[in-house]
Amino acid sequence: MPDKIIGFVGLGRMGGPMAGRLLDAGYSLSVFDTQAEATKPLVQRGARLAKSPAEVASSSDIVLASLPTPDIVKAVALGADGIVKGNRAKILIDLSTSGPGAAKLVAAGLAPNNITLVDAPVSGGIKGAVNGTLAVMVSCPKDTFAEVEPILKHFGKIFFTGELPGLAQTAKLANNLMAAAALVITSEAVAMGVKGGVNAKVLIDIFNASSGRNSATEDKFPRAVLPGTYDFGFTTGLSYKDVRLCVDEAEAMGVPMVCGAVVRQMLAITNAKFGASSDFTSIAKVLEEWAGVQMRG
Repeated sequence: MPDKIIGFVGLGRMGGPMAGRLLDAGYSLSVFDTQAEATKPLVQRGARLAKSPAEVASSSDIVLASLPTPDIVKAVALGADGIVKGNRAKILIDLSTSGPGAAKLVAAGLAPNNITLVDAPVSGGIKGAVNGTLAVMVSCPKDTFAEVEPILKHFGKIFFTGELPGLAQTAKLANNLMAAAALVITSEAVAMGVKGGVNAKVLIDIFNASSGRNSATEDKFPRAVLPGTYDFGFTTGLSYKDVRLCVDEAEAMGVPMVCGAVVRQMLAITNAKFGASSDFTSIAKVLEEWAGVQMRG
């Protein structure tokens, strides 16, 4: 059995399955979430319930966090009851998508207390979290990476991006922009094809056998758009947040985001029309309405 006690803050749709995989691997867990219901399945399996992120950091050797927004990450890490107030853990692994700016700020805020940030956003959705097939992007000092790699390997394939905080976040934002862009352009292409009389499923099959193949044609459309369920498992609000972060960071670097700005606008429209809690495949619904078609098959 692993000898380190692991803390886990944020047990939502991604954090819950990842924490469960650590229990499966034999780790002792100390857990916290603002939603009490989220902690129950893990506590029933033997995890210790903490009352705050600070208590998690005082009862574990390494803390992991999976949180929805940069502001929540900063509050959990550096707030009055945050991880920085704990007296035991010296490593925080942030699995959230919070952007390079937030990663640098959190790393600097933790450093005076000798706590090292491991910047480790993940990609692969709920299915990847459950099955341990996520892509885990990591940036941290190399000696720290050697210490946390045995933990992170339970989540999927690890990609070490470098030692500076924010490098992994940059890679994750670039990935999420491409995923959203694929969904937007595929929605436009399929809407055009259907309007012209081609069956939507036949179109997707053609794309997947041709040069137009992408993550939306291979996965999102067959699973969530063609059946009309719009339930892929990633919210519009989170996708909009990620793309906004990506475009803002890129522009601050002096990198033009011509296509990225359009993807951001499409997500803004989808977010306004269907709400932040809608599935981000609802982008296709916007195109269906505009084109006067239904993409089924």
